[in-house]
Amino acid sequence: MKHWIKRTLFGFAGAAMVAGSIAGCAGQRHGWGGDSADFRAKMVERVGSKLELDANQKQKLTVLAEKLQAQREAMRGAGGSGDPRSQFKALFAGNKLDQAGATRLVEEKTTAVRNGSPEIIAAAADFYDNLNAAQQQKVRDFMERGGRRWSHRG
Repeated sequence: MKHWIKRTLFGFAGAAMVAGSIAGCAGQRHGWGGDSADFRAKMVERVGSKLELDANQKQKLTVLAEKLQAQREAMRGAGGSGDPRSQFKALFAGNKLDQAGATRLVEEKTTAVRNGSPEIIAAAADFYDNLNAAQQQKVRDFMERGGRRWSHRG
């Protein structure tokens, strides 16, 4: 495989892992009482300090975090009113599986992913491509650990 293809794939994978980490943290607040903007800002600061990001890189990470939050809201349904668990459980409420409802639910989620993915990929690429080699290595190390917590040393 050509070097630039490998590098591009690793870049997207790294950005996706960082993005997934931020989105995962945003989804599991563990008692966080503030709004999502405050939480997102704290996560950007935390990741920013671990990667030693400059102001421009933090701005790119903020854009990525905002795109991920918008995607998360789109996946939940129009205006965040749909609870995914309730929607899924409703498919099994009757004597038979609501196949038409299941199809609609899958189509809705697929459309949300399809529509939001280009912006997320572009934001992830913009963020990752603007990291220096040492920062990119930290992202790859983080991915190697399976996306588990950042170590105390970096």
